Amino acid sequence: MKNNTITAPKGFLAAGVACGIKKSGKADLGLLVCPTGAKAAAVFTTNKIVSAAVEISRKHIKSRSISAVVVNSGNANACTGQTGIKNAIRMCNETAKQIEIDPHNVLVASTGIIGEQLPINRITEGISKAAVKLSASASAGLDFAKAIMTTDTKPKQAVRQLEISGTKVAIAGVVKGAGMIAPNMATTLCFITTDAAINKPLLARALKTAIGNSLNKLTVDGHQSTNDTAIILACGLAGNRPITSQCPRYKKFTRALLDLCDDLTRQMALNAEGATRMFKVIAKGAATQADAARVSRAVADYPLFKCAVHGCDPNWGRIICAVGSAGVKLNPSKLSCKLGNITVFKNGKPTKFDRKKASKIMSGSKHTITVELGVGGCSDFCYGCDLSTKYVKINAEYHT
Repeated sequence: MKNNTITAPKGFLAAGVACGIKKSGKADLGLLVCPTGAKAAAVFTTNKIVSAAVEISRKHIKSRSISAVVVNSGNANACTGQTGIKNAIRMCNETAKQIEIDPHNVLVASTGIIGEQLPINRITEGISKAAVKLSASASAGLDFAKAIMTTDTKPKQAVRQLEISGTKVAIAGVVKGAGMIAPNMATTLCFITTDAAINKPLLARALKTAIGNSLNKLTVDGHQSTNDTAIILACGLAGNRPITSQCPRYKKFTRALLDLCDDLTRQMALNAEGATRMFKVIAKGAATQADAARVSRAVADYPLFKCAVHGCDPNWGRIICAVGSAGVKLNPSKLSCKLGNITVFKNGKPTKFDRKKASKIMSGSKHTITVELGVGGCSDFCYGCDLSTKYVKINAEYHT
């Protein structure tokens, strides 16, 4: 069985179990362990309200080595005060006890309903149960991926293999998240493992760059979570010559990491709450990259356009409306728009186009919208998905 999970790189063990957080009885606790210890880096939500897990992991990520990550789903442990902090620390302590390491070498993440205290005794029992099941197998990696899901309907995983100075290196990732997703962090929970040898500062730089150009480019509903966390662990067991500068080997590593993160992002978009298709908005001809980013996100976030995508309706007017409301510099007489390869609006005027062909493009699982602002040479993009009645139903019934 080919291993496409986070245990694909050398040196990593995983497990996923049900400990009783979720009323459904589904898996809700995951454990990721690197027995030899790993260099670690992370990015977190920029929401001013953060979970207890984020508070603790922000402190522990400063440790020279990280040996484990413990994750629970079904409960966010956010807005839970000092009791929440104590419970997050207790998750680290119990994990450390089970694998005989320092608690400061453990990172913790939580996802689920906000404002409820963790059933901590069930969780500590679950950690003990998961520790016994730790394995480097593909099935163990898949168990971990399933254990971190909330409204996700399927696990989202990816692996990349590359050579660095003639040495085989692997990078693997898993992500969860289907709603409460917007640019500015990492969006959701993401865990990445690699057996590459690379120093901590460069690992952090590579992660920030990769997340900034992938997960941070996805908006599902324009809302950040209190728990967003992306973590990368690098154990160095591949045996490559250590990456200690921004050399060609570093650039090769970052390209592979970005490709992996982009893959995970696309999987998230297609598995978003109620989504039936995803799209990419490219804004070109902007005065600044910030303007291009603002325009692409304005279109991707616009509920009326997201509804049009769901109905496969080539309603370009909603795109132009969103562009005009973004508050950026543009030239109305040069403003243009494409749906796939069909120009629907050019130099400020409608064009004659085949609506059936345009609708067919929009009916695919993926399509691209390109907007030309006509004032400069900068560009950027944003991923989005359609808005369906199922999204409303999922979120109307989420707490119950």
